[in-house]
Amino acid sequence: MQTERKYTVESIGPKILKFLKPILKHARLRLTPHVIDPGTRFQNFENPDVMVTFTGPDVDLLLANRAALLLALEHLTMEALRLPSVDHSRLVFDARDYRMLRIEELRLSALAAAERVKATGQPYRFSPMSSRERRIIHLALRDDPAVKSQSDGVGPDRAVVVYPADMPLPPPTPSMGAPARPVPDEHLRTRLKRPRRRRPRHRR
Repeated sequence: MQTERKYTVESIGPKILKFLKPILKHARLRLTPHVIDPGTRFQNFENPDVMVTFTGPDVDLLLANRAALLLALEHLTMEALRLPSVDHSRLVFDARDYRMLRIEELRLSALAAAERVKATGQPYRFSPMSSRERRIIHLALRDDPAVKSQSDGVGPDRAVVVYPADMPLPPPTPSMGAPARPVPDEHLRTRLKRPRRRRPRHRR
């Protein structure tokens, strides 16, 4: 978790608003973005430098379907500002304290999963999550000596799996499959199938 700030409301706030306001206007969303200092509200799980909150009649649209629109705006803004992936946790979008409630939901889910693993001795696999939410699960379990967690899967299917502490972890899922074997072209394939002819030996 980063301790020193890289971005401030003054340094990045105007760029965020310059990007967001035309998008919201074009989409006819009755929303007003505010760039603020998050303070310590996310301590122990996240430590963003800057927070963007929204007010207005259409906040419910932002939070529908597990805040799909809110997270999409967050992602688009990071891409537009060309923030390095390592800095994505430094910027957070929120509305009506959704992120705080989601962090608490994930924390409680992690604790419940840990208790289930202890009781059954079997691993527990969460549904696929974003890297930010997977990190919250890992942090929630880091001080429990009876369990351990690991991310497994590729791309949008990547999820957290909780294991008993004494169970060996499986090898990490490779990011790419094994390279396919090259397929010979038709001419070469025909030559491979055709039996070789023996040349007659000429006696001298």
